[in-house]
Amino acid sequence: MIILIGAIVAVGLTGYGFATLTRHRAERPGVVVAARGVAAFAGAGAVALYVWGALHAVGAVLEAEDGGTSSVPTRECIRAGGTERAAEVDGYRIEYLPVRFVCHIDGGGSYATSGGPGYIGPAALVLALTAVALPVLTEYRPRKKIHAEPGSSDARTDREPDHHM
Repeated sequence: MIILIGAIVAVGLTGYGFATLTRHRAERPGVVVAARGVAAFAGAGAVALYVWGALHAVGAVLEAEDGGTSSVPTRECIRAGGTERAAEVDGYRIEYLPVRFVCHIDGGGSYATSGGPGYIGPAALVLALTAVALPVLTEYRPRKKIHAEPGSSDARTDREPDHHM
């Protein structure tokens, strides 16, 4: 379910990014509009990477459940902990933040496997932070007055008007 929802969100954010950038293209988009579009793409990338990691974890579960006689310990647990440590494994689970396949050891304790490529977690985090930071930073950037007389109250700024008030 999380994979389906994530895929829908990633496609939706990509569509929003394209719509935001192309809708204002003729009007020479300002920094705020461009930041919103890029932030949407970064958010889509973060969600897509999260889904990619979830697919790896689900693949490890499917491999463990369909492994037949060689399913315990799972290959993921053997790869991550070696054959001695994997011999103590009595179960497994998926953790969702970060997405990973976790091997449970008999008598308590557990250890996480890679569950996928090592770049997924850090890259998704960087993209998610970028998706949040871009709009926030552009919203609070200093206003630069243009075409204003000293002391004039009708000075225009280079920022776009807020239409959501």
